[in-house]
Amino acid sequence: MLIPYYKSDDRAFTILHDDCFDVLGRFDFKFDMIFADPPYFLSNGGISYQAGKIVCVNKGDWDKNVIDINSFNKRWLGLCRDKLKENGTIWVSGTYHNIFSVASSLTELGYKILNVITWAKTNPPPNISCRYFKYSTEFVIWARKQKKQPHFYNYELMKAINDGKQMTDVWRFPAIGRWEKSCGKHPTQKPLPLLVRMILASTKAGAWVLDPFAGSSTTGIAANLCGRRYLGIEKEKEYADLSRMRRLELDMPEKGDYYRTRITDLATYMPDNEMKENASFYGSDLPF
Repeated sequence: MLIPYYKSDDRAFTILHDDCFDVLGRFDFKFDMIFADPPYFLSNGGISYQAGKIVCVNKGDWDKNVIDINSFNKRWLGLCRDKLKENGTIWVSGTYHNIFSVASSLTELGYKILNVITWAKTNPPPNISCRYFKYSTEFVIWARKQKKQPHFYNYELMKAINDGKQMTDVWRFPAIGRWEKSCGKHPTQKPLPLLVRMILASTKAGAWVLDPFAGSSTTGIAANLCGRRYLGIEKEKEYADLSRMRRLELDMPEKGDYYRTRITDLATYMPDNEMKENASFYGSDLPF
């Protein structure tokens, strides 16, 4: 039987300290949505520019090159497909280093690609070599499990967030700010507003969200802020601990209120009374 590394008191946030390749086949549970930020395999000894300093781009052993990136992506995406409900959707982030492999693997496995979101960073770092255009975007593929099974899309909310106009596939968000690093930082941490928008766009209140490469569990914090439930799988103990600390911090009422003032999508369209209603989760619970 699986034993959670951490589970919040309201059972809405669970972390497994394990490898997703080992653990996903060991339980039977279906999720409404999956977000995955898999390794981009950029840790090759290069350098970058961050916070006014030149830094090494090495993230850790988990981000070092694999022999066959296509086999790697097809394997974890296959395991994740088995964990999606028939009408469920998956979001996968990446750059040109891995996103084409991800798209190919999704198609081969029978997913239907719905959109490719371009995350345009409003504060990208400079290109220190001055030999290329500045790197200022990442991509997020949105796909559903079945080609002919309708998926959920909160069209009206996305339109409202976008000043009454249809939401486009280009989203402008800054990289993570200091207010998101109060417990520490993961080297590939994504901004909360980015995850909140994905979750609000593709799930209903009380939905279950899975992240097989949890990192510091930004997905889980965003899910709980939106009134959704979360399971994260993280094999590095350092980041499983960081996930736990971030969720414990969220139990402080002032922290949740502060986040909602910083995340425009929540502050404008998720009033306090709706948040309280969404906190009354429905449906089945994890089998561990």
